[in-house]
Amino acid sequence: MAKTSRSIMVAKGLQRVLNVGLLLLAAILIVFLVKETIHLAKVLFVNSEESSSYLLIEGIVIYFLYFEFIALIVKYFESGYHFPLRYFIYIGITAIIRLIIVDHKIHLIP
Repeated sequence: MAKTSRSIMVAKGLQRVLNVGLLLLAAILIVFLVKETIHLAKVLFVNSEESSSYLLIEGIVIYFLYFEFIALIVKYFESGYHFPLRYFIYIGITAIIRLIIVDHKIHLIP
């Protein structure tokens, strides 16, 4: 019986460490989301070059990636400390779309 109570205490301690780590990660992601918002505003209102449309699209997709990671952390706490698999799929699809849109150059094999 003592072993199970010890394992429960260890599990609760590790859960607290995980929760604190995820809260710190969420705070860092929010800072990056604010920086990306400022960057998008600069690209949208300041730059008038033709390449700024690519920068704008890249910034929007990166913005959605940050937003999806923050939503994943929120859902983790709302769903009783479980990560829903569909959010990982959404993040993966967005990352692939970003790769296709931003890095659309043809790589030739020498």
